[in-house]
Amino acid sequence: MKVRVLGCSGAIAKDCRTTSFLIGDSILLDAGTGVGDLTLEEMAKIDHVLLTHSHLDHIAALPLMLDAVSSLRSRPVQVHALAATIGALQAHVFNSVIWPDFSAIPSTASPFLQYQAFVSGEVLSIADVQIEVLPAHHTVPAVGFAVQGDTGWWVFSGDTERNPSFWNRVNTLTVACLVIETAFSNRERDLARRSLHLSPEALAQELAHIPAVDRYPIYITHTKPSETLLIINEIRRLDYSGAPRRNPHDIRWLSAGQEMEV
Repeated sequence: MKVRVLGCSGAIAKDCRTTSFLIGDSILLDAGTGVGDLTLEEMAKIDHVLLTHSHLDHIAALPLMLDAVSSLRSRPVQVHALAATIGALQAHVFNSVIWPDFSAIPSTASPFLQYQAFVSGEVLSIADVQIEVLPAHHTVPAVGFAVQGDTGWWVFSGDTERNPSFWNRVNTLTVACLVIETAFSNRERDLARRSLHLSPEALAQELAHIPAVDRYPIYITHTKPSETLLIINEIRRLDYSGAPRRNPHDIRWLSAGQEMEV
């Protein structure tokens, strides 16, 4: 299974695109600004969009992508999300004020998009790919995802703060790699806590949930562009044991355009 990183930044700037991952050719996980780097032909192949939550950096490209490719498609794009996320899209985006209601255009019988609600813990079979909906802890209803590949599960935390329920499930999986957010530096730890994001200190506490026998690549995502270098340096200096020692985790840095084989 191939995962293409379209965007992995916590905000926009030159060469910074917000969260979006392309699974194979037809599944999109989140629809941040990175979707804009796809060609029309690539976007037209996307049949399913799975959203972690309703925040703008994760949905910004969805209405624009649908507008760009709807005339090229013969069937609606399926948007999979929590019921609360679907409600937010209907009320605040596809409301005929911010953007047309593509679930009723060109007609309710033959729309450009259809909504499919899921719940945390559900296992979805989409385009022959198994995707489990994982719990997340954020300021709006949110989830992460685990996608089954040939060598194990590609796991994405979504936007989250400390989340024991996430680890209770992830630690039962054969994890091929983990993509986890660290949006703020330690100097912004209070803001991170209030906005329910991770800082490097909180990241270390979360990674302590991983059993010592498990070692897999951990990719950092969703850093704020103004703090990315500081966050990287703080993660490199993390103390995971209460005393200085070698980092026990294989921590790497996600980048837009990166392709991952799982």
